[in-house]
Amino acid sequence: MNLKSHFQFSKQQRSGIFLLLLIILFVQGFYHLVLPKLLDTDHDFASNDANVSALIKQIDSLKAIQLEKRKLKIYPFNPNFITDYKGYTLGLSNQEIDRLLAFRKQDKWINSIKQFQEVTMVSDSVLDKISPYFKFPDWVTNPNPKQTNFKTGYSKTVKTEAQKLDLNSATAIQLQKVYGVGPSYSERIIKFRNKINGFHSFIELQQVYGLTPEVIQNIKADFTIKTPRAITKIALNTATKEQLVTIKYIDYEIAHNIIEERTLRDGFKSIDELTKVNGFPVNKLEIIKLSLRLD
Repeated sequence: MNLKSHFQFSKQQRSGIFLLLLIILFVQGFYHLVLPKLLDTDHDFASNDANVSALIKQIDSLKAIQLEKRKLKIYPFNPNFITDYKGYTLGLSNQEIDRLLAFRKQDKWINSIKQFQEVTMVSDSVLDKISPYFKFPDWVTNPNPKQTNFKTGYSKTVKTEAQKLDLNSATAIQLQKVYGVGPSYSERIIKFRNKINGFHSFIELQQVYGLTPEVIQNIKADFTIKTPRAITKIALNTATKEQLVTIKYIDYEIAHNIIEERTLRDGFKSIDELTKVNGFPVNKLEIIKLSLRLD
């Protein structure tokens, strides 16, 4: 066999080999000459260092502004009126809030920062954070047998229970003499009083739209409830679902959950245990308690 004829390539095969060599040369050139330049971005990046730094500072500045906006803003407040939610936002534990609420249910008042810590057993770090915002009434910071009427600027003697007017017969004019109660609020109070056929407890004033705890306290300084509305209380541990739903703020779902919880507990030992019921309106407990008895 002729070796020359054996290794002889056709024209098409030679063209293919030539093309393959060109591709190899192109890849080699790209790898050694072009690619290193593409990867070398230090020079270009350095030329933009000033712009990049300025952009990063601007982003950090915007982040700082947003974080500042999200911070809890604390305004002066009376620590006697801390609710569950407010206590949580202030950093108090559930136990500390419960101690405060239990103290207030005895109709006792916090009159100093020291007493607040003694009652709640709050830590020094949390107390240092929130105590600068405590705002006690004037009669606490300036104790004397007289109170200053901030509406007129004159002082008046603190009234005894006998001297106070009956809230259930008070006129709009009489109510408007209370600091914080204007024509609008006096009208709402009387309208709500008529709707419920008279007040049974001052706690019901919380249902009058717009009245703050401080204004309610001012009303209590001038008024008392001498003719409370009669209430037929329902026995919590034997009440049916139909009886429970007659109480304001309790619907059929809550009534069902109350009965389930009552069964699990083999009866409630305290009305306050209702706060453990799924879906129970905890912030309305004191009002709901007016319609319940434990036996």
